[in-house]
Amino acid sequence: MLRYTLMRLGVFVGCLVVVWGAVYTGIAPRGLGNSNGLWVVLLALLISAPISFVVLRKERDRASVQVAQRVDRMKANLDANRSQEDAADDTARTQGQIS
Repeated sequence: MLRYTLMRLGVFVGCLVVVWGAVYTGIAPRGLGNSNGLWVVLLALLISAPISFVVLRKERDRASVQVAQRVDRMKANLDANRSQEDAADDTARTQGQIS
């Protein structure tokens, strides 16, 4: 997941540099007043989202498989802990009834 996040951040930074260059060379319009920085960041986000959606598809799928495996493993551990607690509780109850 960290790898995907860093790759996504790299795509955004690349787009930010390109948009910044385009705005300051006059290819793209400048923001109004003092909003130029915000304009550059928002435009870079808008451009980087579809690029990363297409380019990072395999990495995103790989990360989602890893997350699903972790969730399944955690559910199995929780079920195992519940069954151990139930067995210990049943043993304590039967011992308490015999005495």
